[in-house]
Amino acid sequence: MKKKQIIWLQIIYWSLNFFGTVITPLYFFDRENDLQSTVLRITFFLAGIITFYICYLVIIPKVFRQEKVYTVILSFFLSILCFATVRYLMEEVLLPVTFGFRNYNQETGLLYYFFDNIYYGCINVFIAGIMWLLEKFGVIETERQKLEQERNEAKIQALKTQINPHFIFNTLNNIYSLVYQNSEKALPAIEELSQLLRYSTKDLEKNFIPLEKEIGYLESLIELEKLRLKNPELLMIEKKINHPKLNISPMLLVPFVENAFKHGDFSGKGFTMKISDDNQTLNFHLQNFKKQRSKDSLSGIGIGNVKKRLEILYPKKHELNIVETETEFSVDLKIDLK
Repeated sequence: MKKKQIIWLQIIYWSLNFFGTVITPLYFFDRENDLQSTVLRITFFLAGIITFYICYLVIIPKVFRQEKVYTVILSFFLSILCFATVRYLMEEVLLPVTFGFRNYNQETGLLYYFFDNIYYGCINVFIAGIMWLLEKFGVIETERQKLEQERNEAKIQALKTQINPHFIFNTLNNIYSLVYQNSEKALPAIEELSQLLRYSTKDLEKNFIPLEKEIGYLESLIELEKLRLKNPELLMIEKKINHPKLNISPMLLVPFVENAFKHGDFSGKGFTMKISDDNQTLNFHLQNFKKQRSKDSLSGIGIGNVKKRLEILYPKKHELNIVETETEFSVDLKIDLK
């Protein structure tokens, strides 16, 4: 449980305790509504509070740090002794001075108080132990979640850094081919690549970016790839975005498009890409023809990284279906971005 919940639980517990110990006898037990009985109930209540927090803040934490059986037994007797001592000091030392009466006979000593208060002391010690354990387990769970989040963030960052060099490698190969052919498309390709590098470097540092930026990245990538194609008009792209500000993890869709251009057959053929966000759910479809004798077209580093990132970032909120035949392959991805 969280610290705030533990505090409210203690407030409720002590409110009920005060009502049951001090207030209720005033209205339901006639012989318990005199001054002496009321004062003794108050001292009993105060002794319970003092013992509770001594156990809760001091004794129990030390016991669990040492994790030894004899310390547990010792702490139990110390807790009971604490409760008995507090009651003894209030009822047999303080009350005779202030009110002129005591709870027991004048000859009653601390040892008698100890044995007489084992039962009542056990209640406070037990409740203190339960609440401390609830808080302890809450802290452990919070730390575990924090460590898990940090581990996932580190893993995601590592995966993203693997995707980016893969993209650069493919693009540089394309530009090299254009330069080698003295193509007039080389300079626009270099300019497009510089824009993509600035874009990817800036957004890869973020955990999430607007959907419109991720799609813009895809469109820039496709425009860059078109420079080397003889029939760029065969690339069919359908886009229907109603919520461009929805957040998505960067570079989730790019590896699929990279893979299509790397392994796809564009000799008189193209591909089809559809993107929509109906009901704030991203629907991504990509289908293209395969090169002859192409193997393991959908098992590259980038695709594997996307699968891992989807499992971490969108558990039970995504569906990824990859279908590969002898002549073509397709990708269908749905992500709940709500």
